[in-house]
Amino acid sequence: MKDKKGIIIAGGMVGIIAVLLVYFGNPANMGFCIACFLRDTAGGLGLHRADVVQYIRPEIIGLVLGAFLFALKNKEFKSRGGSSPFTRFVLGIVMMIGALIFLGCPLRMILRIAGGDLNALLGLAGFVSGIYVGVLFLNKGFSLKRSYNISKIEGYIFPALNVGVLLLLLLAPAFIFFSEKGPGSMHAPLWLSLAGGLIVGALAQKTRMCTAGGTRDLILFKDTYLLSGFIAILVFALLGNLAFGFFKIGFADQPVAHTDGLWNFLGMVLVGWAAVLLGGCPLRQLILSAEGNTDSVITVMGLLVGAALAHNFGLASSAAGVTSNGKIAALICFVFLGLVSYLNSEDLVKKGSISLTKANAK
Repeated sequence: MKDKKGIIIAGGMVGIIAVLLVYFGNPANMGFCIACFLRDTAGGLGLHRADVVQYIRPEIIGLVLGAFLFALKNKEFKSRGGSSPFTRFVLGIVMMIGALIFLGCPLRMILRIAGGDLNALLGLAGFVSGIYVGVLFLNKGFSLKRSYNISKIEGYIFPALNVGVLLLLLLAPAFIFFSEKGPGSMHAPLWLSLAGGLIVGALAQKTRMCTAGGTRDLILFKDTYLLSGFIAILVFALLGNLAFGFFKIGFADQPVAHTDGLWNFLGMVLVGWAAVLLGGCPLRQLILSAEGNTDSVITVMGLLVGAALAHNFGLASSAAGVTSNGKIAALICFVFLGLVSYLNSEDLVKKGSISLTKANAK
């Protein structure tokens, strides 16, 4: 499945599974959303108390375990880590804040477009713009430095943790939260959601699927392999939405969305830029985590904490629009991305040092 035909088939399956999960109970245009589902999971674990978005999403667990099992099968599981861990953690927070300002990760952005939500086109423009900015820094030598081989047990902890979270979902002890209204209360049957996640996790692991990587590789290398999967998800989800009567074109009254075009754009600029610096979108970070990459595990922990912060501090948007706190947080995130991008770009730092040396000499 390493040729383009394979990733197109995989993308088509992801699009169809996403629509089926909506048909069986997931929120509209939210068959899959890594940001939304991590947010719901954070709420289910009590990390935030927004009662409309609290549910441990089996899709996330399935994605991780499906990718983990497939990586083991293909002998691609390898424990690695040590590449700027705390920077990655904060970048994960930034990426989540951007996603929750837009109200969706890049995967949900595709599904929103496939459902007729024109607001998501502004998100797409922002996402591509953010990726372009990130690529500019890659071309200036940006790097979070190399990772290293580490103890195998380190790589197994994250998949094992997901098994533990699945047990909490199944046993439903009193300290686990379940929404009784809102998006968190809307979900497909548990085992169907888990099965969908397992299949998509295996497909994403096999094909290296990444929503940010497609645009990045097109700009850098004129390579359309990953972009083909992106387009296939869109096309097949669109066909599925038309078949089930879910397609509704327009800006107004779209499910779990707002019409503030500027902030739909800027929210996804943050996501695209951070994804390039991190080496992958939220979906890709989950899959890499399942393959033993503890740098990506740290990023996912940042995403989880970012979701909790967004709801505890009123940063997340709603159908009513973007909050003042969210706008302030986004501006801080842009400054952080700029600093991280500059200070980790070897060519820019060297140029700055040379200029400073010349200025001092005068």
